[in-house]
Formats: sequence, C-alpha cells, structure tokens
Amino acid sequence: MKSAVETLNPTRVRLTVEVPFEELKDSLDAAYKKINQQVTVKGFRKGKIPARIIDQRFGRGAVLEEAVNDALPKFYTEAVNEAEIDVLGQPEVDITELKDGETLNFTAEVDIRPTLEIPDFSGIEVEVDAVEVTDDDIAQSVEQLRERFASTSPVERAAEDGDVVTLDLEAKVEGEVLEDGVASGVSYTIGSGELLDGIDDAVKGLEAGGEATFTSELKGGSAAGKEAEVTVKVSQVAARELPELDDDFAQLASEFDTLDELKADSRKRLENMKQYDQATQAQERVLEKLLELVEVPVPEKLLEDEINTRKHNLEHHQLGQMGLDLPKYLEIQGKTEEEFETETREAAVKGIKTQFVLDELVKQEKLNVNQEELTEHLMRRAASSGMSPDQFAQAVVEGGQVPLLVGEVARGKALAVVVEKATVKDTNGEIIDLDDEDEAEQATETAEAAEGAADAEPEEKPEG
Repeated sequence: MKSAVETLNPTRVRLTVEVPFEELKDSLDAAYKKINQQVTVKGFRKGKIPARIIDQRFGRGAVLEEAVNDALPKFYTEAVNEAEIDVLGQPEVDITELKDGETLNFTAEVDIRPTLEIPDFSGIEVEVDAVEVTDDDIAQSVEQLRERFASTSPVERAAEDGDVVTLDLEAKVEGEVLEDGVASGVSYTIGSGELLDGIDDAVKGLEAGGEATFTSELKGGSAAGKEAEVTVKVSQVAARELPELDDDFAQLASEFDTLDELKADSRKRLENMKQYDQATQAQERVLEKLLELVEVPVPEKLLEDEINTRKHNLEHHQLGQMGLDLPKYLEIQGKTEEEFETETREAAVKGIKTQFVLDELVKQEKLNVNQEELTEHLMRRAASSGMSPDQFAQAVVEGGQVPLLVGEVARGKALAVVVEKATVKDTNGEIIDLDDEDEAEQATETAEAAEGAADAEPEEKPEG
C-alpha cells in the first residue's frame, strides 16, 4: 500500500491511498466466506459453494463490494498512522479507482487536530476577588441556621408573610380539572416563592377554612407552561417561631457549647468557601488568558457537531426535566434566538479550544495520570451523577469511557501547571498562593466547565 497526505487547511487533510490488489486477498476470502453463509445453491452444501459459482450466480461485483467495505477501515487506519496525523471524527471516503485484479485507489478527507504552538505562559497575571468575611456574612449564616430550627404553632388569625400554611390545591385548564392538578395537605411558607406565581397574594389574609382562586402559569406537570385557574383552600395557619440566639441555640444547632464558638466556626467555613471560589475564579481567568495567547483553528464540522450536542442536551435533558421548551426558556432568560445561537457557538468554540490547548500542554509537560488520581476523579464524578462509585466505575468501563476520564484529569493537571506559574493578585493587591493539594482536582472541574459538552472524538472509521 502507498499513501500520501495533502494539507487542505490547518484542520483538514486529504489522504490518497493506492492498494495493490494482492493486499485485498484476506478481505476477498472473507467476502466469499460471508456470502457462502448467506446464500444457497442447489447441488452444493451451505458454506461449500466454490468462488467461481458465487461469481457466476451473484456477480463478481457483489464480492468486490463486500471485500472493499471490509478492507477500507484497515487501509485507512494504516494511512493515518503512516502520516502521523491526529484525526477527528469520520472521514469522507471516495473510491477513485477499482480494477479487478489490479488496484484499489481511494481518497479520504478528514478533520485533524491542529498543530499548536504554546508560548511562554509564565507571565500571565490575573486579578481575583479578595477573601473577606464580614460580620454581616456571619450574621446571615447564623440566621439561615436559625431558620432551619424554627418551630411552628397553629394560630387563629389571617395568614401573613412568613407563616406556614397547609393548603389544598386544584388546577383547571380551559375549565377541566387536570389529573395531576389536585393536591392536598401541601405545606407552604408564604413568601418563599416555592410554589406558583400569585399564590402568596391569594393566601395572605385568609384564615383556616378560607378559599381563593387565582390564575398562574403552571411550572411542571402535564400542562406545564399553560395558564391555569387555581383554587386554593387553607386548612391551617401556623406561625413560625425562631429560637433565641444564645448558647442554648448553639448547643441545639451544632457541636459547640457557646454562640461565640458557633460564630467562629461560621467565619472559618465562609472563609474556606470564599477561598475555594477565589481559586476557581483564578483558574477561569488564567484559562481565559492562556486561550488568548494561543492561535487555535477550529474544525468547522467538529464545531457544528459540538453546537448540536449542546442544543440537544439543553432541550432534551436539562429543559425537559424542568418541564420547559426552548422558546419558554429563552423568554425566561430574556434572550432572542439569535443571541442564544451566538452564545452557544461561542461556548462551543471555547470548549473545543480549551480541550485542544490543554491536551497540547499535557504532551508538552509530559503529564501522566496515576491510579490514585483517576480513582479520586471517578469518585467525584460518581457523587455528582448520583451513582455509587462501583456503579459509576462499571458504567465507565462498559462504555469504554476510561480514556475520557483520564483525559479530564490530565487536562486538569495541565491547567494547574499554568495557574501555578501565573501571578494571581486579589483586589487588595495581595499575591495569592493557590498551590495546594486540591488544586489539580479543582482545575479539572474548571476545565470541564469550560469544555462543557466537548467530549471524546468520534470513532475513526471511514464511511464509503
């Protein structure tokens, strides 16, 4: 076999392949064997029909077609390896010449991973928010904890903001009661915004036994997005009582003996959270700066596939779970379809560029992923998916996704290398040291978020 490669643009090549006919022997033998198992000829046992009889009865062309379809992937892969190119997606194959007994010639156009030059990135500088925990932050944190330990007691008065009411609900659309539009004994805190729009105004001022009707757009269920007439009946009004902020509360709500100890712990936790957010912000901004330094051509076909994947995931998974369609989602977001298309395209471009640049850095820095790092990442992914580590690991192995996870960890380590060499200052002008044992795993999350729907490349098989 002979092959040559022609560069069409920085992300696409054309392979020209010439195969001497004798190299098709194994595929021709396999073709005859396959046809033998599929057909019957009177006077011959199944599987024992001579090749010349198959040629006479079914045509040599059918055999050649079967043999070429069998051989193309092998010769294409050999040509790719010989050219030492990193292909992306499916090639467009064109058989230019097929002479029985002489030669098979074909071309294959395919997108390739572009060659990137990563410049010196040690001069990257970014600014991040300072870690500052105020007394108001601590007071808010303690108040949220206090809310969790609130008690309720029934009262004989009209419902007010903050009260917990027990409700019976009935929703009608176009005068018909919905099958899934009836609920009894629903507990609702007035002002929480956790139920239907308009329900707060409807129930405020009602006592136990009171009833009101209002219209609202349904957020879920069989009539999601439709206007409904909702009848609400209050069966109980209960006032919420917050515990006193004292040492007794600290002992009730935590492992601490005093309120001062509880507040000190709240300060520490808030500082840790803000430090984590600060590190994430630093990684995101360093990544932005890195992408600005590198010229990254993006294969158009890969980009279109990525855009379609993102749209599909949004429409059929995320929005579907919320009972929304794309037009309603855009209305809620206050975006036009053109704005959505632009944002989706920009996010897809960024995702592809992020993967290309970090993959190149993995090679440049000779980064490897050890078993411990892979296991830690797998456990984190399992937790976020709601599966046990064993279940998630089994699904990953069965789906052939182990290389994908290895790539995620490696790209996280690559980003961590860049962040470590960058200068990160907070808004107070203080230099921030982000070098800690969790940095690589956190960088993996940041890289994944930037990549979004960007995933492993499709299988490298030619299509005739």
